[in-house]
Amino acid sequence: MSSKNAKPRVAVFKFASCDGCQLSLIDAEDQLLAISGAIDIAYFPEASRRMAKGPYDIALIEGSITTHHDADVIQQVRRQSKTLISIGACATAGGIQALRNWKDVSEYVRLVYAKPDFISTLKMSTPIAEHVPVDMELRGCPINKEQLVEVISATLAGRKPNLPTYSVCIECKRRSNVCLMVACGTACLGPVTQAGCGGLCPSMGRGCYGCFGPMESSNAPGLAERFRILGVPQADIERSFRTFNAWAWQFRKVSEEVHPQ
Repeated sequence: MSSKNAKPRVAVFKFASCDGCQLSLIDAEDQLLAISGAIDIAYFPEASRRMAKGPYDIALIEGSITTHHDADVIQQVRRQSKTLISIGACATAGGIQALRNWKDVSEYVRLVYAKPDFISTLKMSTPIAEHVPVDMELRGCPINKEQLVEVISATLAGRKPNLPTYSVCIECKRRSNVCLMVACGTACLGPVTQAGCGGLCPSMGRGCYGCFGPMESSNAPGLAERFRILGVPQADIERSFRTFNAWAWQFRKVSEEVHPQ
């Protein structure tokens, strides 16, 4: 901040992503009203014409790094930002596009594009933390807007944000959901997935897809073994762990053990 009385300057940057996490921020307008007077949105192309240059007090980063240009830009953003927070599955775990990390990207480019020479891309889609130091990560596909407001408020107040580290199973218990794995034999990632969705999919009779990534101290190998006991085919177990957070190391390790490269 330029002076003691200046408002903290917040910037929002996007890399390879669907914009869903930025839309969650826009959708949180009612909640943001409580803190809007305390911050200055200096850079947010998704929602504003104003593009003020850094430095910034808080930088919110959506998306994974997939090009050489992205890799250069994130370095610049890091130098301009006092606190850098990666938001969403793409920024924290490479996103759905990280599925390319197990394949030959050049072959995809050759098959999809009429002029492959025009395409410049990295071989892998990687999270922000693999390129620069990250001060905080907020998971989800998309993120939970209440959690985002909590992170911003906590950062402004200089305290640790109050975010869940337990699994989706706890959210299911709070909603009195019947356990789909126990009662129906349905494969569900809830036991190893961080809370944040409110147990949405299990509440609709569907197993958890792991949108919020691995919970703290998750036993993903143990869950994979439970899937085998339920009779889930090896290929389906691999696919279960290779979705929105495929490059999160806890999920990646299990999927590679199921299907060695």
